Amino acid sequence: CSFSSSKLSRCVLFISLFFTFFLAMHTSAHRLQRVPNPGPSPAPTPKPKPGPSPGPAPEPAPPKAHNMTFPAIFAFGDSILDTGNNDYIMTLIKADFLPYGMNFPDGVPTGRFCNGKIPSDFIADYLGVKPIVPAYLRPGLTKEDLLTGVSFASGGSGFDPLTPIVVSAIPMSKQLTYFQEYIEKVKGFVGKEKAEHIISQGLAIVVAGSDDLANTYYGEHLEEFLYDIDSYTTFMANSATSFAMQLYESGARKIGFIGISPIGCIPIQRTSRGGLRRKCAKELNFAAQLFNSKLSTSLNALARTLQNTTLVYIDIYAAFDDMIQNPKKYGFDEIDRGCCGTGLFELGPLCNKFTSLLCKNVSSYMFWDSYHPTERAYKILSQKFVENDMGPFYENK
Repeated sequence: CSFSSSKLSRCVLFISLFFTFFLAMHTSAHRLQRVPNPGPSPAPTPKPKPGPSPGPAPEPAPPKAHNMTFPAIFAFGDSILDTGNNDYIMTLIKADFLPYGMNFPDGVPTGRFCNGKIPSDFIADYLGVKPIVPAYLRPGLTKEDLLTGVSFASGGSGFDPLTPIVVSAIPMSKQLTYFQEYIEKVKGFVGKEKAEHIISQGLAIVVAGSDDLANTYYGEHLEEFLYDIDSYTTFMANSATSFAMQLYESGARKIGFIGISPIGCIPIQRTSRGGLRRKCAKELNFAAQLFNSKLSTSLNALARTLQNTTLVYIDIYAAFDDMIQNPKKYGFDEIDRGCCGTGLFELGPLCNKFTSLLCKNVSSYMFWDSYHPTERAYKILSQKFVENDMGPFYENK
């Protein structure tokens, strides 16, 4: 996840957008003619009812343990799973400075777009793989780091190849190249047979798509010249399915794609698209649901053609939406602004220790900055994932 359609964010982050626009048009022009079918109108998103302050936020209990273990975890996609890869590339989409990481072990900013741990860390921990997942590009990775899995994700990336170009993130195609490079390193450590076991029995998690919609399509409008939202979400789903097939061809056999959350309700979209009352942006939420539906259908169709493989779509929209509609149930007091700064538009360079004040109790906030959830929100969502969505992976041992 990177930056939205906010004019202020664009002024800070996309200085060269004028030139990038022409590159973008050249990259996109050959792919698809515009299809005049925008799909049905999105349904309104209900506003959560206010309630009394619940006091200290309760901590979720660890998920139930399973007998099956995974030798490694591999993360692909955008900032939801990026554990620091953007620290080592030329991009403005970074989080390697305080207050990012203020609640991470030792209070160290690592490039995670959060105040602490993110889903790739929690999932690996809950599954008994390791406490945190290192970034593949981090120098000095040990043999043990590599053998138990790494993150290839990059904040600002997406299924649309144009999305990472605009912000100089790591494209999904390059993440696959790194994965293949990684496999060769593992073979050098443990041999071909053992390496193939680690890759086939490891869990590959993919999270992307929100930047395609929030930034490339609705933010900078770079794809609206060629696509309506129906055809664009079809293109995204086809790109995601192709990525799944390439993971399979690389040896992965346990692959989970997590869908897009209600991105119209993240603070920066409320600020830029929600009017004076900062309501959820219904258009973006509809687009997210449309993509999720197509991704689920495409992956299910592909899964039927792949032998000895678990390929599943994992819905996050409903769980995320429930947190927004029922914040008191989860111990949140604030769900429409981030903890950093005003919480209305700050993220990345705009959320820093020199210019941004912080909220008093970060655990009572659902969002850390104007785009990314807090560590505590991620912890709740990750627990739900491990408890409710891992069944197919355990069934196909």
